[in-house]
Amino acid sequence: MAIPTRYRERLAARCDGQIIVTVDKDHCLLVYPMPDWEELERKLVRLPSMNKAARRIVRIMVGYATEVDMDGSGRILVSKELREFASLDKQAMLIGQGNKFELWDEATWNEKRDAWLSEEDDGELPPDLESIAF
Repeated sequence: MAIPTRYRERLAARCDGQIIVTVDKDHCLLVYPMPDWEELERKLVRLPSMNKAARRIVRIMVGYATEVDMDGSGRILVSKELREFASLDKQAMLIGQGNKFELWDEATWNEKRDAWLSEEDDGELPPDLESIAF
């Protein structure tokens, strides 16, 4: 998988091409620059181990976290296990999410995107989002 050219320089400067790929509950892959992953991982491992939901998140995200290096052409090698988890077969979509990317099978992304766009909002935004103008 190749990182788009517009992100390569920033990733090279931010993390020297060191990237972590892990899984997400939506059956996509999460792609983090190493410094952002390390910050998240510190927070994850501090979650209460007696909380079932926290333990499940840590097991999945940290357990599947795989370090990859971006080569000079901006390519990263995603393991077979991670590709199978996200059903990455032929076409993939890399979706920017601020401090990370999501890597989706193109057909799955299109289905999910269309479903999300057709969902009815209940009008309730989390308090953190209420002050943001879209």
